[in-house]
Amino acid sequence: MDRVLKTLGAAHEGSVGVRLADGSEPGPVYFDVGSGSHMPSSTQWHVYDGRFGRPRATVLRGSCSCGWRGMAEYPLDWTTLPKDRPLYEAGIDLSGPIADHEAHLSVIRAAAVQLPAELIDLFTDLVRRLNGLTAQEPLVALKALADLRYIVAQAGEEATNEITAMEVPIEQVAAALGTSDAAARSYLSSYLNF
Repeated sequence: MDRVLKTLGAAHEGSVGVRLADGSEPGPVYFDVGSGSHMPSSTQWHVYDGRFGRPRATVLRGSCSCGWRGMAEYPLDWTTLPKDRPLYEAGIDLSGPIADHEAHLSVIRAAAVQLPAELIDLFTDLVRRLNGLTAQEPLVALKALADLRYIVAQAGEEATNEITAMEVPIEQVAAALGTSDAAARSYLSSYLNF
């Protein structure tokens, strides 16, 4: 179940993306570390610095693991950037791409199903009580969590069966959960395989 919850959250992990001079988005940069079967790679914005035969980024932009790319572009002025040092040492302002990704997340959150206030209050109280039990009576906390896991599994299975019976499109489920189609499918199937 933890893997599935991580998948739900990972559907909108943000990063600073890059584009090259030809307008393309480059693939990963591979690092030759000598012999061996593992070839480390990275897609971090700062590896696209043109050094050691790597591609050179011309613009930065917001990027998301769901496939979203920010429309705003933040040019890199290579006349002022160091050509012989790592790009992350150049003090580049990343606030624009990061803010664009935050705006993207705001749109995702706004489209997600909003929980009723009384349910949010119940969750808040439950977390507070579980935190207190964890510190004072950890065995009671574990028992409560075991019971809660059973309740969640039962309710999740029933909700998944209803969604399936109603033939709710996976795109609608994904939007309601604020995640990707693939993550929503995985989430639903986790309740059927619990």
